[in-house]
Amino acid sequence: MGRMTKLSLAVLMLASYTAGAQMKSVDDYDKKKLNWYNGGKYGMSTDKAYDKLLKDKKSEAVVVAVIDSGVDIEHEDLQGSIWVNADEIPGNGIDDDNNGYIDDVNGWSFLGNPDGEDIEHTQLEMTRLYAMYTKKFDGKTEADIADADKADWAEYMEVKAKVEKSREQAEKTIPMVNMMMEKGSAADANLKKTLGDDYTVKDLKKYMKKNPEDADAQTMMGIYGQGLSLKALERYAPYFQGQLDYHYNLELDERKITGDTPGDFSDVNYGSNNVEGPDALHGTHCSGIIAATRGNGKGNDGVADNVKIMVLRAVPDGDERDKDIALSIRYAVDNGAQICSMSFGKAYSPYQEEVIAAIRYAEEKGVLLVHAAGNSGMDIGENGNFPSPTYPSMSKEFSNWIEVGASTRYKKNLAASFSNYSEKHVDIYAPGLEIMSTVPQSEYYETQGTSMACPMVSGVAALLKGYFPELTMFQIRDIILKSGQDVSDMETPLPGDTKMVPFKALCETGKIANVYNAVEMAMEMAK
Repeated sequence: MGRMTKLSLAVLMLASYTAGAQMKSVDDYDKKKLNWYNGGKYGMSTDKAYDKLLKDKKSEAVVVAVIDSGVDIEHEDLQGSIWVNADEIPGNGIDDDNNGYIDDVNGWSFLGNPDGEDIEHTQLEMTRLYAMYTKKFDGKTEADIADADKADWAEYMEVKAKVEKSREQAEKTIPMVNMMMEKGSAADANLKKTLGDDYTVKDLKKYMKKNPEDADAQTMMGIYGQGLSLKALERYAPYFQGQLDYHYNLELDERKITGDTPGDFSDVNYGSNNVEGPDALHGTHCSGIIAATRGNGKGNDGVADNVKIMVLRAVPDGDERDKDIALSIRYAVDNGAQICSMSFGKAYSPYQEEVIAAIRYAEEKGVLLVHAAGNSGMDIGENGNFPSPTYPSMSKEFSNWIEVGASTRYKKNLAASFSNYSEKHVDIYAPGLEIMSTVPQSEYYETQGTSMACPMVSGVAALLKGYFPELTMFQIRDIILKSGQDVSDMETPLPGDTKMVPFKALCETGKIANVYNAVEMAMEMAK
């Protein structure tokens, strides 16, 4: 098998981040990497802060709303760290606290219904726009478009081209992956007969020196040489088929499950109290970064040691709805969350004003919002990634927002290659590569993304609020941004490119979040 094309490799590597193909079990994990993000060097010096500055000090519990895919609230390492609505009587079918949500004991799902049905997959926002505009513009040419509809027509042509190109790419990739799997599986089976069932890449290279023409060895080296494996390839075909079935499917109508009207923000009586949902891997992983029990010898250690995770399920496989996000933020604020951790994003946002209003509401109530910058290796100052730290209609920036990029533990590649960036719109970076954390069924896996960097900063904010409750979330935001480890002059490859740039070109502060420095600064401020 020959080398894959650049397009094919890029597509498959993107899938590895999205589909979680890089996950590793804690049982086989390199212990030197476990909790690296809490350590020194380019970690956040969390352990040092606890050992040197916070020893024998007490903290207050802080409520962090994790707006995500759902959370396994029964995970062994999250016990005692899940928010409980004390004003709600579990399972009585009554809205005891009159907040509009029945039996919302640990949070709420905006993706389910009382009959136990849940939305797992949905379209991308550009597909929804394509479907909507098709009803308006189908059969028309540009000459038929009135001046008042020119902007909509332009967006229609844009999303149409993107969706159709993406569908075509997925349709081409699936048979390519299947072919690779077929050839690779056959080659692997043959090589096991010669090299043994447990042969390594090193064994394969040694074998190829003596047998350079062996077709099976060439096939497997072609796979390993691209940073892939048979196990990873097994995930790719279903991943791309899922894109065709859901992400780019113009006919999909998942909201028949919730029964609401997505564009009607006054229609709020929907959802369920099933906060885990059908796939809680992403939300559970993020929650563990914030709140996994420290020092218990199980899996990873969370950044904060006195947290209550409020679970808000609003992010399915596909693009989240603006309505679900806006209502999640409002729920979090109204029910006592001090921080919202938001590891999601999308390229289009049709109801921006409603989302802005929800963020402003959180700002009025002093609630901090921490958001992942995204994993497309692009400048979000030039490309949309919503929700956003700034919108065209805004005259004043949010004062309660932190936008987070992903950093690594490697000096030569300090910014993660997938991380979005912006000198003006990304505030700070935090560890986001090779992160081991909690996943459902009391297991632990490694994965990566700005989705992991976001809860790192949420954890820092929760730690500071817990130990220094007199500080406002606005003060805590300033502390986090000012106290980060300054790497502004260090050079790193521009994400998505090979060009070397100073770190200060990637975010406003040029810093990586640092707990030790933040605690020191908070101690001075709280005197």
